[in-house]
Amino acid sequence: MLEKNGLFLYNSIFYRKSQVCYHTPMNIAFFGTPAFTTDFLDTLVTHGYAPTLVVTAPDRPVGRGMLMTAPEPKNWADARGIKVLQPEKLDDAFFAQLSETQWDLFVVVAYGKIIPERVINLPKFGTINVHYSLLPKYRGATPTESAILNGDATTGVTIQQMVYKLDAGDILSTKEVSIDPTDTTLTLRDKLNKQALTLLPETINHIFDGTITRISQDESLVTTCGKFTKDMGKLNLSDSGIINDRKYRAYTGSIGTYFFDNGTRIKITNAHLDGEQFVIDEVIPENGKRMSYRAYLTSKSA
Repeated sequence: MLEKNGLFLYNSIFYRKSQVCYHTPMNIAFFGTPAFTTDFLDTLVTHGYAPTLVVTAPDRPVGRGMLMTAPEPKNWADARGIKVLQPEKLDDAFFAQLSETQWDLFVVVAYGKIIPERVINLPKFGTINVHYSLLPKYRGATPTESAILNGDATTGVTIQQMVYKLDAGDILSTKEVSIDPTDTTLTLRDKLNKQALTLLPETINHIFDGTITRISQDESLVTTCGKFTKDMGKLNLSDSGIINDRKYRAYTGSIGTYFFDNGTRIKITNAHLDGEQFVIDEVIPENGKRMSYRAYLTSKSA
């Protein structure tokens, strides 16, 4: 191992000795796009599995100024001198680039694109994916939200061996996570992230040392969950308070929830359940500012 100025070279990248565990170098590529996936990149480094390639989405225009903005995994990789690919399409050209290297493993966390079968099968140990449900329950794009919508008491993390069929690969490891009555998708995802950050390197250890146990999914137990549309966030305040509370907590951080009052769209920004009653605390009226729901009701009667 080459050492220089208190740093040592691992997978062509210099790190402080305290930052990583050392394993036989492996060629690992990481596929991920949202900002939170950089936590997974950090944990791979910490456990001695620094990726030699990061695959993420192309830069996109963001904000009112439409400034071209890189996804955070790209910034993370650029800061460490790690190669980045940002394909618009996972086509022949992309596959040719990947095929230039003998890969050991691909790790996928919220990448956002359907990965072709030939890419999935390219590495020696295939491709693994972090999924936020206890598979085979909630295959699909919205497992965290779906668990809250359905009033589940628990959910969890599954690390699966990817196959081309959506979330249908062998289960490699799982970790159950409890759902608190006040959890929103945001708070529950934080809990799932925390467990996944521990589970991922443990699973990779078992894959590489040959001790991993693979469990086929029981197709008779499969449930699925699709993407949400904005209209699904519309609440009828005369509906069950428990149902409206589940929708509010599930859609927080994504499509949000709202209702109409005499034709005016009112966005719900804070609410809670009191017994079986759905209590709205804060709102943003259409073309208005955030205010307490009580203030909104008072303004109507003024």
